[in-house]
Amino acid sequence: MSVKLSTRQVGDVTVIDAVGRITLGEGASTFRDAIRDLAAKGDKKLLLNLSEVSYIDSSGIGELVSGFTTVTNHGGQLKLVGLTKRVKDLLQITKLYTIFDVYDTETSAVRSFA
Repeated sequence: MSVKLSTRQVGDVTVIDAVGRITLGEGASTFRDAIRDLAAKGDKKLLLNLSEVSYIDSSGIGELVSGFTTVTNHGGQLKLVGLTKRVKDLLQITKLYTIFDVYDTETSAVRSFA
């Protein structure tokens, strides 16, 4: 199963709920397209909820970094919330945990944009 994405607004923050796997192929391209579309339409505060993501491969990690860069280049912020142990370990091993702002709860993540 590849990733399924849905978006919702919490105040002026766009929350992207991801469910499934962010892997080479359809999962990574779906993720990439969604982030680019949101950044291009002017959404500056993006919060990626990864609590239902079971697996991310190296291609998915690349798309996370690419999405972060795209949003930052458009003058916005991309933050992460709800990392599973597997995803958190992956970000720590790849040293990307220091790049992303990561939060345990959606409430604290949304507040951090203020």
